[in-house]
Amino acid sequence: MKTPEEILESRGYAMADAPSPAGIYTPVVVHNRVAYLSGSVPATPEGLAFVGSVPSEVTIDQATAAAEICAANLLRVLAPDVGPLSTIERVLKLTGSVNSDPRFTDPHLVVNGASHLLIDVLGEAGRHARSAVGMATLPLGVPVEVEMIVALH
Repeated sequence: MKTPEEILESRGYAMADAPSPAGIYTPVVVHNRVAYLSGSVPATPEGLAFVGSVPSEVTIDQATAAAEICAANLLRVLAPDVGPLSTIERVLKLTGSVNSDPRFTDPHLVVNGASHLLIDVLGEAGRHARSAVGMATLPLGVPVEVEMIVALH
C-alpha cells in the first residue's frame, strides 16, 4: 500500500516543492493536535499555475485543477510541521474561495478538485466538511484559494 507521500509524488506533486509563505503569516499552526493551515494558492515551482476569474478567464476545468494544486500544497506545507502525512487523523474542514464572475454559481464544482485530491491521497481520513464560496477577487489574481483544518493522531 502506498503512503500519502508516494501518492502525491505519483500525481506529480513532489514533497520537496512545498511553497514558501508569500507574506507575514505562518502556513501551519498546530494547537492541541489540530493543525490550522493558511490559505494556499495554485503555486508551482514555475510560478502560478493559473490567474484570472472563473469562468471568463479561467475555465471551470482549469480552476478545478488549480484547486487540486492548492490541496497538494497544503499537504506539502503541513508535513514539515507534523511529520509523515499518516499523522493526519482526519481533515476536519476545507474552505475554498473562488475568484468568480458575478453570475458564476458553481464554486462548489471548482473546490471539488481539492476534495478529490484529499480523498485520493488520505482515503477516508480525507473526507471533510466544506465551504465553497465565490469572491470578487483573490490574492495575486488566482482563481482559487484553499485552506483547511486537520486533526492529528
